[in-house]
Amino acid sequence: MKIKKHLILGLSLVMLAFSCSNDNDNIQTEASGAYEDGILITNEGNYSQGNGSVSFVSTDFSYAENTIFSNVNGKLLGDTVQSIEFYEDLAFIIVNNSQKIEVVNRYTFKSVATIDSGLNNPRYMTVLLGKGYVTNWGDGSDPSDDYVAVIDLNTFAITTTISVEEGPERIVSNATTAYVAHKGGYGQNNIVSVIDANATVLKTITVGDVPNSMAFDNLGQLYVLAEGKPSWTQDETAGKLSVIDPTNNTVISSLDFAIDQHPTNLTYGESLYYYMSGKVYKYDVDSTNLPSTAVIEGVNFNYMTVNNGVLYGVDAGDYTNNGIFKSYDLATYTAKNSKEVGIIPGGIYFNN
Repeated sequence: MKIKKHLILGLSLVMLAFSCSNDNDNIQTEASGAYEDGILITNEGNYSQGNGSVSFVSTDFSYAENTIFSNVNGKLLGDTVQSIEFYEDLAFIIVNNSQKIEVVNRYTFKSVATIDSGLNNPRYMTVLLGKGYVTNWGDGSDPSDDYVAVIDLNTFAITTTISVEEGPERIVSNATTAYVAHKGGYGQNNIVSVIDANATVLKTITVGDVPNSMAFDNLGQLYVLAEGKPSWTQDETAGKLSVIDPTNNTVISSLDFAIDQHPTNLTYGESLYYYMSGKVYKYDVDSTNLPSTAVIEGVNFNYMTVNNGVLYGVDAGDYTNNGIFKSYDLATYTAKNSKEVGIIPGGIYFNN
């Protein structure tokens, strides 16, 4: 009888240990989520049709899944998905024409909260010392109502707004300061606003016309790429690359493009890269001249970025049907992989 009881007890302990091990495995799998260690692509969708989305592509491009927010939460994401910003295990998805931010777990994409008040044409976000700073164009007919909304990232409440000049667009930050490129909204502008952790505009810095992208280098200097005013304004101006020293927030150098050159999509990865007229150019930060030849040609990037020696870009195609997500090896400047994503892809985010 004792042997039988001991046998039963031993088997029970083995089964319990096995059960606990499986439970722990399940918990770990659920915690990591289906969308960890891959790439998220924001897709604007067709304007006013509410079909904006986010796509997921595995790092090796072996797997892709579109409309992941809808797949997980059973509802549409909204109209004009503009951008994503990460904070800890959360992703803040800015949905421009729906005037909201959807907050999800960045790895499972399960909905956490919706911020749908205090926003007016929200565009991009950065995190500075535990707070979210979101650029807002405001009413397109009113150039004086633009602002940056400050979000408590624990309660998801907008705690204050910072009035800024027209057209706040891209926003980046270092350890102490946020920088806002004023592309111009529905017009054109030529400044970068400097905002401190007290939500105060310290100063505005004049750069080239229509600054569209910014990037820090490995020394912490901020590069601002301005595309210049387009020809249809009847006041066409050249693009400009400006360098801002964050220690005193002044422009320390700048380089001018030709009058008909309008570069976009500045990104940094050991060197600077930008897109112009179907080509990708590489600029070494210690150079005193802009490059005259491209490193990649025959592309049509709505947005691009660099990560770990690979250049990633999204092609919006005809801006009506699904676009394409592509990668290029920067050692050889040759195409690597591609996947179909959503309608009008416009942002690339590395979810790891």
